[in-house]
Amino acid sequence: MSKKLGVSLRLEEEKIEQLDSLAKATHRDRSFLISEAIDNYLEVQQWQINHIKNAIQQADMKDFASADAIKRILSK
Repeated sequence: MSKKLGVSLRLEEEKIEQLDSLAKATHRDRSFLISEAIDNYLEVQQWQINHIKNAIQQADMKDFASADAIKRILSK
């Protein structure tokens, strides 16, 4: 298990209230919910970065869709 470190952040009062309400409804604490939200955010960002890098590699290799392929896709 990796070492856990503390982080401090400021949120609007309304967001804290929403977070507390969700924590109560799910029987979790704020830290758990914030950690889950950050995990999800990081996963999505990494997915996007990987796909962008892949697309750039394809473009660098001039691996583009043909005009016919684009027409087939647009006709669907």
